[in-house]
Amino acid sequence: MDWFLIVVLLVFGAAFLVAEVLLIPGTTIVGLAGFILLTVGIWLSYRDLGSTTGHIILGASLVLTVVVVWYGLRPQSVNKFALTERNTARVDDVRRAVGVEPGQVGRALSAMRPAGTVLFGDELREATTRGEFLAAGAAVRVLGIEQNRIVVASA
Repeated sequence: MDWFLIVVLLVFGAAFLVAEVLLIPGTTIVGLAGFILLTVGIWLSYRDLGSTTGHIILGASLVLTVVVVWYGLRPQSVNKFALTERNTARVDDVRRAVGVEPGQVGRALSAMRPAGTVLFGDELREATTRGEFLAAGAAVRVLGIEQNRIVVASA
């Protein structure tokens, strides 16, 4: 029974350490539980099985822990979980939009409640009203461009 309990403690302690380093890094609770289980297992091996067996189990546990931590902290292992893609998307700034000027007339393609899609010539743009609702197909006139929004009203 002594061997079984010690082996169970050591296996679960090692499994918790592996989970902490490789699967769920940064939680600390799982790693702390693994460390406590390994410590209790090593202490019981010294107490119940003698110092020679305790030394062997201590050495094996240390080697296993060092290998797991070394493997888990290598850049190749960390990169598997790290976000390495760069976001190169951008938002169109309507203040620098070509073809949309105050006073220009367009046609609402969607209902303006109060925002919607407007067709200016052959360009589709998102626009907003000052709060009024306009039906789809209504003629609209650009009042101005405010804080990256095209503001329109019924023409």
